[in-house]
Amino acid sequence: MPVGVIYAVVAYSVYSCGDALIKGFGQSLSVFEIGFFVALFGLMPALFVKPKGERWRDTFRLQRPLLVHLRAFTGLSSATLVTYAFVTIPFAEAYSLVFMMPLFITVLSVVVLRERVDAMRWGMLALSFAGVMLVVRPGFRELQLGHLAALFCAFFGAATTTVLRIIAPIERRVSLIALPALYLLVVNAVLMLPGFVMPTPLQFALLAAAGTMVGLGHILLIAATRNAPASQVAPTQYIQIVWAIALGAIFFAEYPDLWVYLGLAVVVGAGLVNVARDGSRTRIAGRFAEYRARRRASPTDISEVQGPEI
Repeated sequence: MPVGVIYAVVAYSVYSCGDALIKGFGQSLSVFEIGFFVALFGLMPALFVKPKGERWRDTFRLQRPLLVHLRAFTGLSSATLVTYAFVTIPFAEAYSLVFMMPLFITVLSVVVLRERVDAMRWGMLALSFAGVMLVVRPGFRELQLGHLAALFCAFFGAATTTVLRIIAPIERRVSLIALPALYLLVVNAVLMLPGFVMPTPLQFALLAAAGTMVGLGHILLIAATRNAPASQVAPTQYIQIVWAIALGAIFFAEYPDLWVYLGLAVVVGAGLVNVARDGSRTRIAGRFAEYRARRRASPTDISEVQGPEI
């Protein structure tokens, strides 16, 4: 197994454990207070991975400031909404709704980035949506605000990814790391003040652990993408479904019914098909580019041909 895939499996497992710690707080602390401390402790591991050649004091030297701040806002919204979803609805249901993010990313890529998407991909995304509907079953059961929060989390997460695809090639990475963290810290700090409750020592330790896990997961995911192609890293995200079911059952007495298992299987299956197709296209494109490079590099004059050494 490629080392990058191992990094990714560990990263998503760490993320899930951090999410479980967040869910464990329930209604004892406000969403904003949880968000503030998780962001605070999550930023600490990131301080040790500053890109070489960049300085933290250049954080605000932006090429596309409006888009950078938009990305920070959508990231803040996504993080706040998913925290609310975790503490109000079953773990597996929250993850199934958050995993609608690829559908929103595809829609935004067509609308915003003017990309073309083939019918097969749309079909798999529609199947994934059907799987989510099997999990949530609107109209057959009472839905909560947490379900809506998870859905909007998926949308804002997709918007974050879309904006990042535009600005990543031109902005400093310190800006892309520090500004979203500042948004999370400042906005959550302001909003948590009216209902602030001093965490107990145990709660403070759990907040520190949750934040550290989020930051560590981010570092591991970066390491994964550096050591393995995206087509190999992407499928490992679905291990979070397994963790959601296991942790939900062990710690929160959440036992999904048969429909939930069926819906999750559809979501994972459709996602893996799209990932596999993307990976195949990438390999084919890479081989074709290599072939063209070889054709261009082929000698056109006899003087360029080197014979065997004597």
